[in-house]
Amino acid sequence: MSAVANQPTDALAALRVPAFRAFWFFRLFVSTAIQIQGVAVGWQVYELTHKPLMLGFIGLAEAVPALGIALYAGHVADIMSRRTILRISTGLFFVASVALSMVSYPSFHDYLFGHIWLIYIIIFATGLSRGFLSPAQFGLLGQIVPKELYSNASIWNANVWQAACIVGPGIACGMAFATQHSPAVFSVITYAISAVMLFAGWWCLLGIPNLKISNSRQDQSIIASIHEGLRFVFRSQVIFGSMALDLFAVLFGGAVALLPIYAGEILHTGPFGLGLLRMAPAVGSAIVGLYLSWRPITRRAGAALMWNVAGFGMTMILFAVCTNAYWAFFWLALSGGFDAVSVFVRWTMFQIVTPDHMKGRVASVSSIFVGSSNEIGECESGLVATWMGTVPSVVFGGCMTMVVVAATSLLAPKLRALDMTKVVPEE
Repeated sequence: MSAVANQPTDALAALRVPAFRAFWFFRLFVSTAIQIQGVAVGWQVYELTHKPLMLGFIGLAEAVPALGIALYAGHVADIMSRRTILRISTGLFFVASVALSMVSYPSFHDYLFGHIWLIYIIIFATGLSRGFLSPAQFGLLGQIVPKELYSNASIWNANVWQAACIVGPGIACGMAFATQHSPAVFSVITYAISAVMLFAGWWCLLGIPNLKISNSRQDQSIIASIHEGLRFVFRSQVIFGSMALDLFAVLFGGAVALLPIYAGEILHTGPFGLGLLRMAPAVGSAIVGLYLSWRPITRRAGAALMWNVAGFGMTMILFAVCTNAYWAFFWLALSGGFDAVSVFVRWTMFQIVTPDHMKGRVASVSSIFVGSSNEIGECESGLVATWMGTVPSVVFGGCMTMVVVAATSLLAPKLRALDMTKVVPEE
C-alpha cells in the first residue's frame, strides 16, 4: 500500500513537525525574496531598454548557470549535508541582492544605461545558487517528514511558494507606489528588502537538524553518480513523462517575461499593475492549494494532470487577447489554479517514487526539465514577441501547450492512467 493511501486526514499534519515548520518558513522568506527581486529586475531592465528581447535575456542569464551546474548539484545533494548546501546557496543569493541594490543607487543608476551587463552578471550568480538550491530542498523535505506525510508536505511546500508569489509582488507593488517618481529608489529599496528576507531564511535553517542521507554512496564517482540518476529518471515513463510535459508547457505557455510590456503598453497599469499581474497566478494557486490540502487528488491523478495543463494553455490564450486589467488578473489567477494541480501531482509522486539517496539527482534532472524551463521560457517569450509581436506570441504559446498535452497523453499512457493510491517506490 502506498504512502498516499495511508495519509492522515489532518490538513495541517506536516506543519506540526518542527523541522518542516522551520523549512516552511525558510522557503517563505527565500521565495518571497526571489519574487521581489524578479519584479524589480524585470521593471528595471524594461525602464532601461524598453526591449522585449532584453527582458528575455534575464531568464537566459539565470538559466544558463543553473542548467550547467544542475547535474553536479544533484550529485552533491546526495552525498553532502543538504542543510549546509541551502545555507551556502542562500548566502550567495543574499550577496547578489546586496550587489543589485548597490548598482541601482541613484548616483550610479545613470551608469547602468550603458552598462546593463552588470545586472546580467549578478543574475548569472543567482543562477548558480539556484542550481544547488532545488535538489537540496527536494531532498531535505523527504528527510524531515515521515513518508505518510509526503502528500501533505508536498502541497504545503507548493503553497508556501504561492504565498511568496503573492507577498513578494505585493511588497514590490507597495514600493512602486511609494517611490513612483524615482525608479532608482524603487530598485534600491526592493533589492534591500529582498536581502533582509534572504538573511531571515538563512537563519530559519538553524531550526533544521543536520541529517545524514540513508544509503548515500560517498565512494561513487561523479560521472557514475550522475549516470545513475539519469538512468533512474529516463527509465520511468511516469517521472520522465511528467517532466517533459511540464517542460514544454512552461516553455511555450509562460508569459511572465512579457508582463512588463502588458503593464506598460497594453493594460497601461505601470509598475504597480506589474506587481499585481505577477501576483495573480499565485492567488489562483494558493486558493486551489488550500483546497488540495484538505482534499488531495489521489485517484485519476494522471488524467487530472493532463486536463489541468491543457486548462493552463487555454487561460494563457484568453489572457493574451485581454485588454482589461481586471480580466487579465482573473485569467492569470485561473492559470495559477490549473498549475497548482500539476505541481501537487508531480512532487507528491516524485517524493514517493524516489529513494532518499537519489532525491538530489532526480530533483536536479527535474530542474533541468522544469525549473529552468521558466527562465528559458522567458527567453523564448522575448524572442517570439520580437518576431511576431507580444499578443500573437502568447496566443501561440497557449496553443502549443495544448498540443504538448495531446502528444504526452499519447506517448505516456502510464502517466495518463496514474493513480496515486497505487504509486510505489522504485529502485
